[in-house]
Amino acid sequence: MKLNERSLAFYATCDSPADNSGFLYKRGERHTAYHRRWFVLKGNMLFYFEERDSREPVGVIVLEGCNVELCESAESFAFAIRFGGTKSRTYVLAAESQEDMESWVKSLSRASFDYMRLVVRELEKQLQEMSRGVAGGCGGSQELPGSWKAKPSGMEPSRDRLPALPAVLPKENGCAVWNNVLVGADRPPDTSGCAGHDEEEEEERPRPPPLPPRRWVVNGEAASAGAESPSTFWRLHQQYSREVARLRQDWQQKRRGPQP
Repeated sequence: MKLNERSLAFYATCDSPADNSGFLYKRGERHTAYHRRWFVLKGNMLFYFEERDSREPVGVIVLEGCNVELCESAESFAFAIRFGGTKSRTYVLAAESQEDMESWVKSLSRASFDYMRLVVRELEKQLQEMSRGVAGGCGGSQELPGSWKAKPSGMEPSRDRLPALPAVLPKENGCAVWNNVLVGADRPPDTSGCAGHDEEEEEERPRPPPLPPRRWVVNGEAASAGAESPSTFWRLHQQYSREVARLRQDWQQKRRGPQP
């Protein structure tokens, strides 16, 4: 694999967010002495610098085809990055604390492309199972994803089972009483096992308008709770009509003034 040094140096020092960064002790390849280096993990590339403010990295480790595991060493909190093959190099690193070592081992183990590919496959599998459950309706959400089965399509309710609305809606105070028709209507039993979804649909369904207030007082006397009869309404209409006609006649006479 060919790597461009300038591109790597720019990528290592640019403002892109790092997956992990901090000081680690790196054991030399020829000499077993440990040197303190500043490490920056970006994607599947582990850069290390001599100092934290260095402009260019000293080296880079491409984390592909490797295993990250704990190892025994003179330094505490040591771990190794091992590559497959007899001539491959093993990088031995050591953290400054147990917490830092666990953080680095976890980050480095998840940095390779092979790990990301496994994660993507697992997410795709879960997405397919969820899609099958949604396509199967309520039955798919109650059963396990692995035991999903297609349901027959001949489960549609027949029109004969739907409640029939009355030809003339009952009225109260001249307004149709919707509550007695829609809310109290009998519905066919639910056999699909989706009682929870029916309750949610019932809550989201628009409610009928509230009933107008009843007329409790007529001519100073309390009226009955039932609706007024047409004869009572006609008598009130005649009474108020005569009163309005009398007041209009008096107003016209006052407007014309006294007659000579």
